[in-house]
Amino acid sequence: MQQDIKYNPNGTLSGNALRVLEKRYLAKNEEGEVIETPEELFRRVARNIAQADRFYDPAADVEGVSQEFFETLSELRFLPNSPTLMNAGRDLQQLSACFVLPVEDSMEGIFDAIKHTAIIHKTGGGTGFSFSRLRPKNDLVRTTGGVASGPISFMKVFNHATEAVKQGGTRRGANMGILRVDHPDILEFIRCKEDTKEITNFNISVAVTDAFMEAYRKGEDFLLVNPRTKEVLQKISAREVMDQIAHQAHKTGEPGIFFIDRANQTNPTPQIGEIEATNPCGEQPLLPYESCNLGSINLERHLVAVDTLESVAGAGGQYRFDWAALEKSVRTSVHFLDNVIDMNRYPIEEIEEITKANRKIGLGVMGFARMLFKLAIPYNSEKGMETAKTVMSFIREIGYDESAKLAEKRGVYPNWKGSLHEKRGEKVRNSYVTTVAPTGTISMIADASGGCEPEFSLIWYKNVMGGDHLAYVLDYFIEVAKREGFWTGDLFDKIVKNKGAVQGIDQVPPHWQRVFVTSHGISPEWHVRMQAAFQEFSDSAVSKTINLPSTATCDAVKQAYLLAYDLGCKGITVYRDGARVDQVMNVGGIPQNTSDNREVPATESGKEDRMTSELPDLIPELRIKVKTKRGNSYVHVGFLIQEEGMAEIFDILRSQGSIRELFLSPSPHVKNRELLDMVCRLGSKLLRAGSPIEDVLEQLVKSNDQFGDISSDAYALVKGLTTVVSRVRGATTMQLPCPDCGVSPLRMQEGCFLCGSCSWSKC
Repeated sequence: MQQDIKYNPNGTLSGNALRVLEKRYLAKNEEGEVIETPEELFRRVARNIAQADRFYDPAADVEGVSQEFFETLSELRFLPNSPTLMNAGRDLQQLSACFVLPVEDSMEGIFDAIKHTAIIHKTGGGTGFSFSRLRPKNDLVRTTGGVASGPISFMKVFNHATEAVKQGGTRRGANMGILRVDHPDILEFIRCKEDTKEITNFNISVAVTDAFMEAYRKGEDFLLVNPRTKEVLQKISAREVMDQIAHQAHKTGEPGIFFIDRANQTNPTPQIGEIEATNPCGEQPLLPYESCNLGSINLERHLVAVDTLESVAGAGGQYRFDWAALEKSVRTSVHFLDNVIDMNRYPIEEIEEITKANRKIGLGVMGFARMLFKLAIPYNSEKGMETAKTVMSFIREIGYDESAKLAEKRGVYPNWKGSLHEKRGEKVRNSYVTTVAPTGTISMIADASGGCEPEFSLIWYKNVMGGDHLAYVLDYFIEVAKREGFWTGDLFDKIVKNKGAVQGIDQVPPHWQRVFVTSHGISPEWHVRMQAAFQEFSDSAVSKTINLPSTATCDAVKQAYLLAYDLGCKGITVYRDGARVDQVMNVGGIPQNTSDNREVPATESGKEDRMTSELPDLIPELRIKVKTKRGNSYVHVGFLIQEEGMAEIFDILRSQGSIRELFLSPSPHVKNRELLDMVCRLGSKLLRAGSPIEDVLEQLVKSNDQFGDISSDAYALVKGLTTVVSRVRGATTMQLPCPDCGVSPLRMQEGCFLCGSCSWSKC
């Protein structure tokens, strides 16, 4: 495959983009060999989707439309959701990413939903469910005379079914599980992912009502109602429920909150049904059986360079927004997404029926953070928020205008009669037009920041020949640093040590420290305010993670919830840095912070317990391959979480002995094995006593320097641990290489772990 494919000067695909395309999107033969270029992919998709024009006009200029679609895709100005890129013009032809399925309160209804879920996952879609219709645990089952097992037990059945089906042949399917806050099993639901090894294929959210929020604010009790009998089973403190939600979200990042009444207030077709659930990332509230196809405009690609004399003195802005180009992209994208509805091969008949009747599309954005960098506007500023509103309101205005033009040619959507659009006198083709999705892998193809999120870090890692991992700084930051005169050779290392951020680095001017802000430099309030800015002009919802520092309290979580509710958001997901420690460890991470508010005792007796406690038979580990003079050596570093107080213990595993702490797999002719054993044991004791891994490594480096080449395995030990430390401390807390490509650090986004290099993800 070509390594540098250009359609025009602005359409170059990066190395990472090529890797993602090759792995997930380009067609392959039976031997798994890539038989399609990126250009051929964009041609395939454009030609296929353009065919829908003939459904409305047999004489339509399909070739002209196809070329327009191709140019927009290949210039990376707009990309549709992954199933469209993967499947358009191929045998599968399932083009939607988002589905919501009903779960009826019967064994037949439950297992019909499981069957439909498997079919959807097989074709590359994600599914959302409300389990609120299911009778509560221990309720009567008349047909058998027994008692019900409750919603959570059936969620586990859905989870196992998902585990058995590989989504689109590339990843396991993703689900969203939702339960109403007034369901009798709500407290069990809130805690159902306390063990993050359970229900791993679900994100979960509590459907919070306006009545609950009012009771919470007043400090009143709230009614829990049996959905089968409509009988009130219990009164419970609203504040107790909210405390439980906040505690679990603080601890693990879940559950999220879905403001269900607000979603139904803007439900365009209330005469057809109520919204009860969303897609897995939360940005698409949908009716039962409904699907939606998404696409995102790359805002960064709609900037144009300005003459230096045009830029504001001292502001440093070198770009301006090309509104004419954006209008063209919006109109083309709405046309494209409406065509997708007709070209789609729906996996289930009920889905096709309601999707074509409502014709929802979701046009959103990506590249917002990098656009702000180039406009020299801080993300967490009034100007940043106003920029978001200006851009999103423009997209919504032009998007609706184009939908109205399509309605003139093709007719309004079939369920328009009785809709909110009819009441407002709006004749449009699509009942939803705008949304903001997370754009996980398509933003990698476009080499853009994801959705409306801030840039996670200015640093990422890239694999090069020989197996080395090299860190890179955002290109535009380097350009600015050189242009403004603050670039030096050691600035890169300072950013690495500063967790991928420039805040607090004195040589970076204060103005540019404010401009190049990253996720963890933004307060939770500004995260919520930015989500609300996009929500104001989004028909459906906004996928956004509200990042909190590791020191944030449960009260900070509740404050974020209240602000999101007050500002009109339809949902909220918070993630506290350092949460979900054990899940990160499953994929190779090292915990850095405690995961609740309790302090870890620092007494001498506590340290002794940590040093002498017996380790379990199974602990997660990270293996580092190190090349030595006699071949490859492998350093294994294992990690253990002490459950009481969630204190971290770093253990280094070795092959024999009672202290399983550092395992060094030596080459056949090891010299001074006893010395290495002693070093491993002593280093492990220090780690278990609470010494930072950097301090232990520093002593190992000094020892290795003094004794020279006592063995290549001593060198391997030092280099291996150096690699561990550089990866753990390099870019950001809790970030270690992806378990698939082993290159980029994982980031948490909308309840999912994402790799910035190869597009690996786990929700």
